[in-house]
Amino acid sequence: MHLKIGTRRSMLARAQAEKVAGLLQNEGITTEPVFISTAGDEQTGVPLHEIGGQGVFVRALDDALKRGEIDLAVHSMKDIPAERPAGIVTSAILKRDSPADYVVTEKDRDAIRVIGTSSTRRTAQLQRHWSGISIRPLRGNVDTRLGKLRAGEYDAIVLAEAGLQRLSLTLPGFRLEPTVHVPSTNQGTIAVVSRDEPTVTRALECIDDQVTRTDTMIERAVMEKIGGGCYTPLGIYCKNRYLIAEVLSLEGDRIFRLERTISDPEEAQKFGDEVRESGRDLIDEAYERLGLSHD
Repeated sequence: MHLKIGTRRSMLARAQAEKVAGLLQNEGITTEPVFISTAGDEQTGVPLHEIGGQGVFVRALDDALKRGEIDLAVHSMKDIPAERPAGIVTSAILKRDSPADYVVTEKDRDAIRVIGTSSTRRTAQLQRHWSGISIRPLRGNVDTRLGKLRAGEYDAIVLAEAGLQRLSLTLPGFRLEPTVHVPSTNQGTIAVVSRDEPTVTRALECIDDQVTRTDTMIERAVMEKIGGGCYTPLGIYCKNRYLIAEVLSLEGDRIFRLERTISDPEEAQKFGDEVRESGRDLIDEAYERLGLSHD
């Protein structure tokens, strides 16, 4: 079997696609990359919530799948929005890499004053747990972000540790504990999506990790109930069915947090209902302050 793999052009996206290609090659499946540009890649100077939110890195690849230009697409699973097009399925979820955030810096923690990130979640959590800092927007691929750090625009920047691992980058800095700085839903996980066609979905079953699928689908069930996308400071993390979710104010000075062992996605949906109801004021406030409509 020969499959066309759709991917973005960034170094990280390529590394993720190459990882999938290698796993498939081990199973006797040949592949070729097809590079596709997304709105998130083309508009790097604009906050994500202003150009369509979480799905901006995914829609162009979804469209290519529907047109039959590619057979599968590789994504950081955290970029995949809750609502998916009809006929598009997550056929494989790879074993999870680190879910944690990583602070890249050559300075001592006490000397850090300016941190770069455009994530509302990271911003709120950093301000909650770290006094005396200023957060400045930072977007672009990993090379762009590191270049701005080296140019002295920031004292530190925050990246997903999994991305650094996939790029084989060893950088100075420190890891943020994911039970404290609760990561984005599915952070550290690579997902492979395809059309809902048995010949392709069956071929991808061989690289699907069931433990990771269970934890990440529990996280996703909670996310779908809570809503908020990348607009609300929201962390959801499950490891071996132990689930943590928190909703924060934009400044991180207020929070609702819930923790519990979860048996299945149905129980996770009930958990999500609890978080949504208890964190509703924080969610609504974030949408209002960002000038966004919210049902």
